[in-house]
Amino acid sequence: MVVDTHDSYALAAQEDRCSPRTKLTIPAQLRASGGRAFQTVVQDLSISGFSASAISRMHPGQLCWITLPGLESLQAEVVWWDNSVVGCAFMELLSPIVHDNILGRYSPSMVYRSTL
Repeated sequence: MVVDTHDSYALAAQEDRCSPRTKLTIPAQLRASGGRAFQTVVQDLSISGFSASAISRMHPGQLCWITLPGLESLQAEVVWWDNSVVGCAFMELLSPIVHDNILGRYSPSMVYRSTL
């Protein structure tokens, strides 16, 4: 039996995350490799990744860049896509200090509307 390690990672990422995810709403820009950037809303964030709205289908393994307000673009890899929401793993873990700063700026009580 051949085991696809990418599928195993996707399943494990859903079952046993390496860091807690915080539900929030952050306006951002997302750009898939070879594509144009588009406006998105980050729906959850951890030091290891995020999920966000995506206007078109993105494929596991695809590289992308997320730009959060006040930060440089962060490279990530698509882990899953489901019904216009994409889940991505950062190529390099987000600094806990940067993560905490973002959480401080975007409390769950703030609401941003997606154009989707």
